[in-house]
Amino acid sequence: MSTTTEAGTDRRAQIIKDYARQPGDTGSPEVQVALLSDRISGLTEHLKAHPKDFHSRRGLLVLVGQRRGLLDYLKKKDASRYEALIGRLGLRR
Repeated sequence: MSTTTEAGTDRRAQIIKDYARQPGDTGSPEVQVALLSDRISGLTEHLKAHPKDFHSRRGLLVLVGQRRGLLDYLKKKDASRYEALIGRLGLRR
């Protein structure tokens, strides 16, 4: 029987593996944005069920700001990597 933390650790490891630029890469903007996007989607679902949870809403806004900053950095450094990442994550409509 697996607990939720084990499932979360497995999902986190899978995201890192999927977005890493080379083996062992955990700090590239791509990995960081993918991990933040996963946390953002989880918090978004939580807030749909708990609309008055303003502390979590503030946390969500902080995470969105961090992701925005990383995406701005990546766009400035390498526009093609930025385009590929937002396409993979489906961030822009």
